[in-house]
Amino acid sequence: MLTTAVEGEHALPKRVGPYRIIQVLGEGGMGVVYEAEETEPVKRRVALKLVRAGHDTREVLARFDAERRALAVMNHGCIAKVLSAGTTEQGQPYFAMELVRGLPITAYCDARRLSVRDRLSLFISVCEAVQHAHQKGVIHRDLKPSNIMVGDEDGHPAPKVIDFGIAKALGPATSATLTMGGMAVGTAAYMSPEQADAGQLDVDTRADIYSLGVMLYELLVGHLPVDPNAMGLFVFLAKLVSGNVTPPTPSAALLTVERERETVAHMRRTDFRHLRRELKGDLDWIVMKAMQPDRALRYETANGLATDLRRYLADEPVIARPPSATYRLSKFVRRHRVGVFAAGAILVSVVASAVVATVGYVRATRAEHRAASEAEAAKQVTNFLVDLFRVSDPGESRGNTLTAREILDRGTRRVTTELAAQPLLQARIMQTMGTVHAQLGQYGPARALLTDVLRTRELALPADDPLVGETLAALGEVARSRGDAAEADRLLSRALAIRQKAFGSEHIDVATTLASIAALRWKQGRAADAESLYKRVLILDRKVRTEADPRTARDMRGLAAVYLSQKRYGEAEALWKETLALQERTLGRDHPDVGSTLNNLGGLYYNTGRYDDARTYYQRARPIIEKTLGPAHPSNASIWNNLGEVEWKLKHHRESETLFRQALQLKERSFTADDPSIAVTLNGMAGVMRDQGRYAEAEPLYQRALAIREKAFGTTHPDVGETLRDYSALLRRAGRTAEAEQMLVRAVATK
Repeated sequence: MLTTAVEGEHALPKRVGPYRIIQVLGEGGMGVVYEAEETEPVKRRVALKLVRAGHDTREVLARFDAERRALAVMNHGCIAKVLSAGTTEQGQPYFAMELVRGLPITAYCDARRLSVRDRLSLFISVCEAVQHAHQKGVIHRDLKPSNIMVGDEDGHPAPKVIDFGIAKALGPATSATLTMGGMAVGTAAYMSPEQADAGQLDVDTRADIYSLGVMLYELLVGHLPVDPNAMGLFVFLAKLVSGNVTPPTPSAALLTVERERETVAHMRRTDFRHLRRELKGDLDWIVMKAMQPDRALRYETANGLATDLRRYLADEPVIARPPSATYRLSKFVRRHRVGVFAAGAILVSVVASAVVATVGYVRATRAEHRAASEAEAAKQVTNFLVDLFRVSDPGESRGNTLTAREILDRGTRRVTTELAAQPLLQARIMQTMGTVHAQLGQYGPARALLTDVLRTRELALPADDPLVGETLAALGEVARSRGDAAEADRLLSRALAIRQKAFGSEHIDVATTLASIAALRWKQGRAADAESLYKRVLILDRKVRTEADPRTARDMRGLAAVYLSQKRYGEAEALWKETLALQERTLGRDHPDVGSTLNNLGGLYYNTGRYDDARTYYQRARPIIEKTLGPAHPSNASIWNNLGEVEWKLKHHRESETLFRQALQLKERSFTADDPSIAVTLNGMAGVMRDQGRYAEAEPLYQRALAIREKAFGTTHPDVGETLRDYSALLRRAGRTAEAEQMLVRAVATK
């Protein structure tokens, strides 16, 4: 049975066999893929592929049937399954497949900012699925990111290989061919040389290995090894067939995208320097082996590629790399750090016993020299920083304007070379520069510098030295600002323990660390814990800080934010106004802290429905933040988001969407992919689209916002309830009443 209804200019079937058609998912030359609903014997959504009317030639029908049979013989969790097949009364064949919801693998990895190691683990699962297809006698021949869809299952990425429409059969189980002899098929950018050669009939499983290599390159570097569009398609194919396409290694490719390389590194949760170091060596060898123009030199199987990636993750020698004694020794040391270091410690202790007699003398003179050393170190730090900032003097810069970021980058290069022989002095200066990077919202460079400082200090100082605590606290603040709550919790807890042991419970550094933990608890949705900590901090502030210390006002502002999250609006308003008066009196009216408090007051009035008042405070805050911190600072995202929400409520949809998009772009550059702050913007932007009837655009935004909030807060948090209610409203307007009711039931269960 095939009945149709008109949708726009196209005839959309109402039903195909036992399936109710919902919408078009995709179209190709051979057929159309619909989202459909099966009601019996089980109720479920499927992807239904139907041959186009009028396109049912013998060749198309053979290819269609072969794709169905190719899928039917495979049974792997990472390959979309065939559920059933049939023919309409008009003779059009169809088959129903598992409905795969998700993003192409590259988009998924970037959206969630997966690290290199997480990307490799995900890619290994794809290799295993391709290996299964090969074992069943099927070559995919069109492996590319859009044919590897990734969704979330139980909080973990779940890849699915789809679209075997141009696959080639190797055995009797799928004996019908799916390609036309003498024609190159596939997607040029991911195509192997032998597949690009229209005269080459001997294409085997190693063609898929090449495509996997191209995808792996793109996952690591952020762009294709060679772009056919930039070169010209026909020129590219000619070079590919002749073996003259020679892309740079992944680590070398990073050097060719100077403007984008920090962004690429940020999407992989690191910085450029560490990303290049991670790619250089084993991963370069693995990727280039998979992409060898001569297929005899590639990995023989997808499993071989996966196995080499597992070796890399386990710090074992990889097959792709030529063996050497030095290389194997370095891998041995990485795998057995504890044993190697223990053996080294025993050797050191033996040597140390020979010089124990000199220790007393060293201790006797150490105290005498310590004060002089500290004074000299302080002098060296001062001289270094004064000399560094001389570049901003017009006489030194010769008229060129240097940004703070450029000055810091120059300082980083200098400190790593000029002070290499004085690691603790080097660490002291790098600590300062890392902290400044963080205050400028440049969290990637800040994290890289401070991580190096921590490594240096932990090697040179006792584990509970206050300087170690200083770096842990700074790194914890960076992690909290980036949205990595687990890392922030670990680092700040260690910093607090060190500082309390070193200074006691009533010290200014202890108060600072407690305030950081309070802010983290609030961000985690633990309002009661945050309130208790902030009140404890404010008691300490009155004891150890002066009124002019801006940190006291920040702690007051933090407590007011907790009150707002608890809907204690009167207390929040009173405390924020007290904070604002204190800041304007001690800092001036154009300080960024003043801008942040104005933004907070705008949020209070927004939450109480006073939209014009909210807009006024946001507009007062915006120029202060943009002028003092610069347009790229993450604090701007909060202002833009909040103004977007007000414009939405005032039904200024175009202005609202523009502001939301600006905020989302900045947040995704600055924070981790699962930061709850991103969900706030996604939820607002989805609401704007919903209210304009753009349901298909709004729904994935709600889905992503819901996933972020449930991961961060659990399923019963009020923010989760907000997204569920908003999503339910969309479903109801779209006519999906049953789903809307289910969503509303889940919302009722939230607090």
